[in-house]
Amino acid sequence: MLQRRSVFCFLMAITLAGCSGATSQTDSRAGALSSYAGPGPMRGSGGPYMLGPGDKLHIKFYDDTNMTGDYEVNSGGFVSVPLVGQVKASGLTTRQLEAAIAARMKGKIANDPKINIEIANYAPFYIYGEVKKAGVYPYQPGITVAGAIATAGGLTYRANESRIYVQHAGAAAQQTVTLEVPVRIFPGDNIRVSERIF
Repeated sequence: MLQRRSVFCFLMAITLAGCSGATSQTDSRAGALSSYAGPGPMRGSGGPYMLGPGDKLHIKFYDDTNMTGDYEVNSGGFVSVPLVGQVKASGLTTRQLEAAIAARMKGKIANDPKINIEIANYAPFYIYGEVKKAGVYPYQPGITVAGAIATAGGLTYRANESRIYVQHAGAAAQQTVTLEVPVRIFPGDNIRVSERIF
């Protein structure tokens, strides 16, 4: 009986060791892929979408339909709401912004303000350099660098496909990417396609 128990414990130890090895391999692969995902949850790369400059919001005020309308997060990250004033929106989710506006209204404009916020349009992305139609384009959730380049009419013959620079909105530095890896972009991102050296 004791011998069987020892064999069972030995087999369990081997199984668990194998699982932990598989997990660490999976974790390292996930880590490598997540390095292409963008700056934390800033602007939607992971977790709930964080608002930022250029996002257009539809804000519904249940207590005052005259205030209901479309609002834009300005370059400073604020939303200007009538009777409420400037409310910081950048870095918040829509639910957090609802709570922030309601807190400013409570007891002054309404006793128990009820607000609903939806994203009407995401901030656009910017692409320039060696693409056929450089400019500002509407963001589409899930779009990659390759998709952004296609939206801009494709690459010019001078383009360097192995040196494309992406600067995520809110990030201090840009990263160098290639078209071989499907790198996601986010609202407000800047993409620059460099020129090949002939």
